[in-house]
Amino acid sequence: MHQKHHRHLRLALATAAAAALTGGLLTVSATTATAADSFKVAKADFNGDGIGDVLATAATASVSGHANAGQVVALYGSTGSGVTSAKRTVLSQNSGTVPGNAETGDLFGGATAYADFNGDGYDDLAVASPYEKVGTDTDGGALAILWGSASGLTGKASDVPDPAVSSHDNWGLSLAAGDFDGDGKADLAVGSSSATLYVYKGGFSSSTGLPGGRYTIKPPIMPGSSGFPYGPEQLTAGDVNGDGRTDLVVDGYETQTDNGWNTNYWVPGTASGLSVAGVKTLKPGIVTGIGDINGDGYGDIVTGAGWDATSGDGRTIPDSANGGKVSITYGSASGPASTTGITQNTGNVPGSSEKGDAFGWDLDLGDVNGDGYQDLVVSTPNEDLGSVTNAGMVTVMYGSASGINTSTGLQSFAQSTAGVPGTDEKSDLFGADVKLDDVNGDGRADLVIGSYEDGGDGAVTYLPSTGTKIGTTGARALSVTSVGVSTSGSAQFGALFAD
Repeated sequence: MHQKHHRHLRLALATAAAAALTGGLLTVSATTATAADSFKVAKADFNGDGIGDVLATAATASVSGHANAGQVVALYGSTGSGVTSAKRTVLSQNSGTVPGNAETGDLFGGATAYADFNGDGYDDLAVASPYEKVGTDTDGGALAILWGSASGLTGKASDVPDPAVSSHDNWGLSLAAGDFDGDGKADLAVGSSSATLYVYKGGFSSSTGLPGGRYTIKPPIMPGSSGFPYGPEQLTAGDVNGDGRTDLVVDGYETQTDNGWNTNYWVPGTASGLSVAGVKTLKPGIVTGIGDINGDGYGDIVTGAGWDATSGDGRTIPDSANGGKVSITYGSASGPASTTGITQNTGNVPGSSEKGDAFGWDLDLGDVNGDGYQDLVVSTPNEDLGSVTNAGMVTVMYGSASGINTSTGLQSFAQSTAGVPGTDEKSDLFGADVKLDDVNGDGRADLVIGSYEDGGDGAVTYLPSTGTKIGTTGARALSVTSVGVSTSGSAQFGALFAD
């Protein structure tokens, strides 16, 4: 039942469970997350101006005639205006000192993670090309760090030395940045199609790309095989137990049984780094965020399982619901604690649970109203609106001392919502990725939404916070042409944001 096809950029290439479980979403590879912003309004700041920036990939963009070579787009935030097409940087492997060359199928930007890796005060961007041919090794994978500066990401970059990759390793399939050992320096976790995680210690050199050291861990996940990379499909970083060290949630496929279902594992950070000795099994899902929803000082783990309760071959899928499900596992001093589930049939969550909706396909956390509780946005990109199939919508739910409020204050947005740019169209997949970041400098998280607009070219929609909720005044959509991304093929601009 294994089927290879391009899928949503939040995932690694299709696996048995994911191939059977997902509905209309198509796409490629991998994922990221960074822990630096677990308990405040999240933001990357590549140019050091104090205003959040957004990194949107176009990993299947053509570059110089090379299909699926890949580009990344840094959209710089600005006071009052948020993200616009005017303040941006578009980079590929043909830019500046970025290592390698743009080649067919590299998928530069297939995974990304941001942090200040060299300690100069500017956030940097780790960018993987998980299908890069390395020497004679097909799909070996490559990884570079694009260095931040007062001018943002300029194309100055360094190659991160690989651990002697082999064919189909897909090194860089997943990335996450955080301070896993609590030494005050940003570390980088790198996944591949093997079950091994490579952790590069902080103190990176901006001239050589060399880290302060490297070690490996092996969480209990299945390795991949030629042309079918399992491995850690997503890595999400955040401090769940409140000890000041970043923990890691690893999304993979379980080794304990032969079901092949997706499973997530919590790997705690320690004084010596990430340790599988304290690993705990979590609810399944394909995308995860970590933030303090209830304000108790511990990071809460939010996981989206956008599939239905029954697979295509009729098997029952554990901890799943028709139309998709989001699980929230609250943090504690001992790590993951109690868990609650949310579907579109919960409380006053907009919509209803319908097979194939993909509620929980993507999600993110940020403080929209400045009350100190992290709020949650969840996407439903396969939602049918009226007669329009797979138009897509997103839902915003607000945090409180008792957790996510599913009774009052909920919001939903589609391209047919008054003030939102565009119109509902078939297969737009509005909500292919979502981001809550403060990009206009008011201290409140704004909403950024990716879609498959224009037949897969993609688009990014910006909806600012009003200070108390997400609004539409000042909303705008950024197309591939407005930011200078290639329209040859399907760029999937905005299908993946760096977290």
